[in-house]
Amino acid sequence: MKIRVLEVLASLRRAGAERVAVAIACGLDRSRFETEVISLKPSFPGGFEPVLEDHGVAVRHLGKRNGLDPRMWPRLAAAFGRFRPDIVHTHSYVMRYVLPAWGLARRGTIVHTVHNLAEKEVEPIGRAVHRIAFRAGALPVAISNEVARSFQSMYGFAPAATIPNGADTLHGFRPEAREIWRRARGFGPADFLVASVARFEPQKNPLGLIEAFARALPGCPSAHLVMAGEGSMIEASRRLAARLGVDGRVHFTGLCLDVPELLSACDLFVLASDWEGSSVAVMEAMAGRLPVVATAVGGVPELVENGVTGLLTPAGDGAALAVALADMAGNPAKRREFAEAAARRSRQFDVAAMVERYAALFERVCRGKS
Repeated sequence: MKIRVLEVLASLRRAGAERVAVAIACGLDRSRFETEVISLKPSFPGGFEPVLEDHGVAVRHLGKRNGLDPRMWPRLAAAFGRFRPDIVHTHSYVMRYVLPAWGLARRGTIVHTVHNLAEKEVEPIGRAVHRIAFRAGALPVAISNEVARSFQSMYGFAPAATIPNGADTLHGFRPEAREIWRRARGFGPADFLVASVARFEPQKNPLGLIEAFARALPGCPSAHLVMAGEGSMIEASRRLAARLGVDGRVHFTGLCLDVPELLSACDLFVLASDWEGSSVAVMEAMAGRLPVVATAVGGVPELVENGVTGLLTPAGDGAALAVALADMAGNPAKRREFAEAAARRSRQFDVAAMVERYAALFERVCRGKS
């Protein structure tokens, strides 16, 4: 009999946690698993719905409103009763809705993936809900060793498993896209392009990144920062770029649906986050043969080896980030060396390995209950 896995997310926006959940839903062996995805929030343009549809995975939106929405409890309970899941796989803040619904329906075992440092994943009320869920039998999964350490420090016990995130490492590099992508967007073949793929939110520190770029490469018309993403800080980021006089060299692409093409067209990837659990974007950049400049936060040092596949700087140190960017911009030989090392390292991030580790965990949980 197939194991029924229900992936429950806040939304299907194109971000790291959602990317992991969609990869699991699409990648689980159909001869062993039946999967369905629930998004609490309505669909919106550019989400992961088309990917799930292409893989034949059913998606249900529950129409969550902003703020606390008690309507989610009976709607989730009804979904549990209809699908009869063996595994309810939760992400981000959805436990506050899943746990009461699970208590009503009593269907399956909750497996919760911790996508960020435990102290940053949810606010205090959310952590209280998570404590209740873990006491009731929900199984936590960490996405990096650093997340596992933060979880143990926060909750007083180790996660049930640590399963590193995975990315598509087979199709990440598209050399033919370099010239095509650049030409279509007005960049020349000799321009130096720095890519950033991140939400415009405080965690990702977009303002600090723009300041570091402006400091690292002043008066260099051929150097450009290409920032892909959306979020609450995008207008503040535009204003800062204008104030620093780099608005003609900082480009805001909005939601990016062609990330492999973008990465293949660029020369360097940068992540300026103040905190991270891990980073699928860094994995994708390395698979795209890009050297990485990143802040040494969370699980990022488990991905990027300083001085081998990229350069790591302390979080919040804009001067150090600027120095690293300037160093990489002025050293093409180092970039090539780091790029080759990054491509080799990225093979360890294959998404199929991640999916199979979740499959083994789900099977082990279900065997334990039989």
